Amino acid sequence: MAEQKKKGKSRISPIFKRAVSHLFTKPATTKYPFVKPQLPADSRGKLVYEIKDCNAIDFGCGPDFRLDIKALRGSNCQVCVRDCPAGAIQIVEVEGKKRPQIDLNKCVFCYQCVETCPRGAIKQSDFYELATTDKGALVMKPEYKNKKEAS
Repeated sequence: MAEQKKKGKSRISPIFKRAVSHLFTKPATTKYPFVKPQLPADSRGKLVYEIKDCNAIDFGCGPDFRLDIKALRGSNCQVCVRDCPAGAIQIVEVEGKKRPQIDLNKCVFCYQCVETCPRGAIKQSDFYELATTDKGALVMKPEYKNKKEAS
């Protein structure tokens, strides 16, 4: 029995050993947000929408209106709305013109809208810090910055 007591006294707890070993190892976490991470070239961040490049056309004739699409190829839009798999893009009216509004709450960042936009109005960026407590802040409303862009 005396031998068993000696073993029990000299034995160090495995939890204590692990805690001490972590004092001398490299941290598993990064120093973000103090040090920004190096992003890969193909990383997907927030979408950028250039309202002056977009030209969504609304004829106001309803869904039964027929038109020769070949004559308008590349000049009409709403392709981003059609191709968005998450339904994150909807058309809204801004100063009498129809423009896409992007809801980043719904967006899955597949960049289908970036690839299919014929005018390049929706672009990709590497801005990835989108955390917010206000969901309304993640809705990209199409607004003109000044009156010169509206014309």
